[in-house]
Amino acid sequence: MLEIALIAHDKKKLDLAMFVKEWKEVFEKCDLYATRSTGRILEEKIGLLVNKMESGPYGGDLQIGSLIVEGKINFVIFLRDPLTAQPHEPDVSALLRVCDVHNIPLATNLATAEGLVLEIKKKLEKI
Repeated sequence: MLEIALIAHDKKKLDLAMFVKEWKEVFEKCDLYATRSTGRILEEKIGLLVNKMESGPYGGDLQIGSLIVEGKINFVIFLRDPLTAQPHEPDVSALLRVCDVHNIPLATNLATAEGLVLEIKKKLEKI
């Protein structure tokens, strides 16, 4: 089973929910991890089971980074809001860096998320 982290800044949560709904048949075959409010939205609106961490500003991004270090996350989709300052920007930077250090595929916008989900779909077909 593939493990995927799904994260979205506040202004991107609706975009992520719509994206995940569009690709539900892929995501429902994976173990999903998300920060608290993002995970709650995905469970309530789409009906997926999500392992929820703390909210991003309360350490959720760092918890997901820890899972990456432990080898428990295969892909990260993190829809970032590049136009709004984030109070936990150092945590966001640390998460992005840990993805690079551990060679974890990372999508930060809808265009790259679509490419990533197509790769996930291909990998699931081989399992």
